[in-house]
Amino acid sequence: MNARREIAALGAGLLVAAGLLGGCGGGGDGVTPSPTTTARPTPTGEPTTPAAEGGLLVVPQQLNGFSIAGQQVVFLVALAEGVDTGGGGPGPGGSGDAPGGSDQSDTRRASASDLPITVTAEASGGSAEVLEPVLEEVGDVAEVVVVPDAASVGGTVTVTFTGTGADVTERSEVGFDVVEGEDDRAEYATQLRDMFIPWLAQNRPDLGITDQTGWQGTMVSPQWLVVSHYLFFSEEWEMHVEWHIMVAPDDWARIDLRRRFVEVAPSRAFEIASVTEGTEPREIEPPETIWR
Repeated sequence: MNARREIAALGAGLLVAAGLLGGCGGGGDGVTPSPTTTARPTPTGEPTTPAAEGGLLVVPQQLNGFSIAGQQVVFLVALAEGVDTGGGGPGPGGSGDAPGGSDQSDTRRASASDLPITVTAEASGGSAEVLEPVLEEVGDVAEVVVVPDAASVGGTVTVTFTGTGADVTERSEVGFDVVEGEDDRAEYATQLRDMFIPWLAQNRPDLGITDQTGWQGTMVSPQWLVVSHYLFFSEEWEMHVEWHIMVAPDDWARIDLRRRFVEVAPSRAFEIASVTEGTEPREIEPPETIWR
């Protein structure tokens, strides 16, 4: 598979960021990186219908809180035609000032007739890398990996996304705040992830996830404590791990899966009802949106 598809493609930039922060990086296999019982906050904004509006879709339009320096903040960019984004948050064409909003700067929106469209990105206060940047057909999804640098702590990172086709250029901006912090969840998140994998290998072999699957991890939502979150990326899958920091029987753990480069929302989810009690995983309804 093309090396651009690997989240580790940020290589040197991530190592520099991790070094500056003393442990805010990676979470890959063999690497030590590191308010209520509901898994997600109530979505804000009205649902949209991207298929009707057209244009480039940038997901998410805002983060669930803040980021920390060295974190990999992964945005998804797709042509909105035919994309089902679920229920939460403003969609393409949503307006707002950074952080937490998206500004569309061009009047004509990209459409299928403009394909192929090349996605580029720039970030103030950090690096930006686009994985699979060419949208060749409806349904293709580019990933934009933004890594805030140490100097951005206490400020706002603004990401500018540009989609360029034969006769159209469409731009969008999304901003997010960066706070002090470090990755202190990678080890436990990895343990939880590995509790699901043998069950997935046996009961859902169609997913292709086994104990041989390689993963790269990153911190997400550092301010969320009662329900904590972590992201892992393999070549094919994004796995969001979340867990409820409570005593049994309320110490659940959940994962949801998004197929990279073709999906903008999770398509599968699984739960261990109690980690302490060793409950067997079971399949549950996936959330409507990715977690960032």
